[in-house]
Amino acid sequence: MRLGINLGYWGAGMDADNLAVAREADRLGYAVCWAAEAYGSDGPTVLSWVAAQTERIDVGSAIFQIPARAPAMTAMTAATLDSLSGGRFRLGLGVSGPQVSEGWYGVKFDKPLARTREYVEIVRKAMTRERLSYEGQHWTLPLPDGPGKPIKLTVHPVREHIPLYIAAIGPKNLEQTGEIAEGALLIFFSPEHAEETTLGHLRAGRERAGLKMDGFDVCPTVPLAVGDDVDALADVFRPYTALYVGGMGSRKQNFYNSLAQRMGYEREAAEIQDKYLAGEKDAAAAAVPRELIDSTTLIGSVDRIADRMQAYADAGVTTLSLAPAGFALEERLTSLRAGVEALERAGLA
Repeated sequence: MRLGINLGYWGAGMDADNLAVAREADRLGYAVCWAAEAYGSDGPTVLSWVAAQTERIDVGSAIFQIPARAPAMTAMTAATLDSLSGGRFRLGLGVSGPQVSEGWYGVKFDKPLARTREYVEIVRKAMTRERLSYEGQHWTLPLPDGPGKPIKLTVHPVREHIPLYIAAIGPKNLEQTGEIAEGALLIFFSPEHAEETTLGHLRAGRERAGLKMDGFDVCPTVPLAVGDDVDALADVFRPYTALYVGGMGSRKQNFYNSLAQRMGYEREAAEIQDKYLAGEKDAAAAAVPRELIDSTTLIGSVDRIADRMQAYADAGVTTLSLAPAGFALEERLTSLRAGVEALERAGLA
């Protein structure tokens, strides 16, 4: 199992610190540095900046939002980043959510599975540098009865095949991800519930494509906090968990709430959402079960974190991406180093 670092969203006032974190992860031998985008900083600019100031670590998009870009533009961006980084780019894609897709980009959030499948097919075709033509439900290239002609990418990526990941939560999306991608970007991954919530669906998709799990990158992002007071550390992640389970999406369409329900927290997930949507964020955070936090984060001493890392590895995780808690740079760097120490103590390095 390899380690990754997830910098999350840029522009939150810690940009210089984020670069220092990426550089330290590079020095420590982390495999990949991920950056995200929502409706603030864009991913490609951040990744090009990080790639220019690191040496060995891969840089990955977690995620590029599908409604934000035409698929051919994503292929151009991926090829450019791979070229500029010397073959260190990983392409992560996701549909985002209905609020961002429709409210920010003006793109209807409909048929996300079919849209993702077509998008991936076009991106892959464009990156092979063959002349691009495609006829699907969501995209037709070139447009019919117009001046457009099939053209091909002029940039040569360093590698013939850039690894493609998809952010997936729901069962059908997980199955499709297993079928059409090289990796899955996951969140709120619980080793104790991995088979029924995640791995079983990914495996089904791989089998449908005639593939095995060998070589497929199971890559959850896991919050990390090091210390002796486990209860206090769990409380650090209560607002974070409540935000996703209670406030991400709408009452009818919240993928994270559904995931918590599939883990067996039906009543608690409903309570968290009710309180969060009523504006009672502190009460929503208080309603988050300690067991849910403990199973989806890495908290405690280095030895305790090492034990949990073993559980992630046993569950089938191949890249464990850490999201160190804290606003102070030294705290985040200490967590990065503790992650490497825990991996070594677990015998997984």
